[in-house]
Amino acid sequence: MKIILIYILILSIVSTTYAQLEVPSNELITKFLKTKTYFVLDNDPFSECNIQLKSAAEKFWTLTQYEIIGVEEFEIRRKKTEYSFVSIDEVYFDNVKSPTKYKFLCIYLGGNYKTESDMPQLVTIPLAYTGEDESNYAYKIGTFLIFAQNHIQTLLKNPNFKKSDIIDYYNHNKASLENKTLYLVKEEIESQLQSEQVFKRIYPYSFKFVTREDIEQAIDNKDPNIAFLHKVGIGKKHGSKTYKIILDTKDAKIYYYNYHTVSQNKPDALLEMDVKDLIK
Repeated sequence: MKIILIYILILSIVSTTYAQLEVPSNELITKFLKTKTYFVLDNDPFSECNIQLKSAAEKFWTLTQYEIIGVEEFEIRRKKTEYSFVSIDEVYFDNVKSPTKYKFLCIYLGGNYKTESDMPQLVTIPLAYTGEDESNYAYKIGTFLIFAQNHIQTLLKNPNFKKSDIIDYYNHNKASLENKTLYLVKEEIESQLQSEQVFKRIYPYSFKFVTREDIEQAIDNKDPNIAFLHKVGIGKKHGSKTYKIILDTKDAKIYYYNYHTVSQNKPDALLEMDVKDLIK
């Protein structure tokens, strides 16, 4: 399933580019909690995202009753108000001159809406840019399902939240990484930092260069001692944005988020300036 156009993004906390955030009303959230949630798999039988979305739903979804369905079944059910949906969609934004398509984990409500883009969004989380190999990001879906559920509960407890309130909330509730081991995939950090010796000089806490399989295992086990980097970037394209979020694998708590514009001196990676910010 694909959404052609998206206007809002819950995780605008990672970027002022996504400034068109609209907070779902308490009424919508309460309504969502009474729905049955359908996790929608696309038509590709070999999709890694399909495998991970199904597995993550079974392991981590607790907010509502749920069921796994395909795209055809989604089309039948999407106009029903008693249903909600979780899917991975291809989206772009209406407020940029040369939009890049991204993959998002989306949670939204059913109802008599003309298109999928009109359906009320509760949470939308950036996973990757379209075209990136699914194996680079699909394994993180479990953590983002945990984050999405926590985020919905946060909104429910704070019915008067506005855009700036959400940004302030996550800013003020960031925790220290002092008691976590930070898992990093080497290729996702700046090249001059891809040595343990060099990284230790600027980062005083525990860290480890790992494989994506190591992170997946920590996510599956909800390891309370591990945090990891989630990077969304399009590569070497100058002028594009790279988004960086660090979360833990137990509660999906956010420890860091930032973004930068890719240039000759700022590659599509976690930068030295980010690492220094982590320990402030």
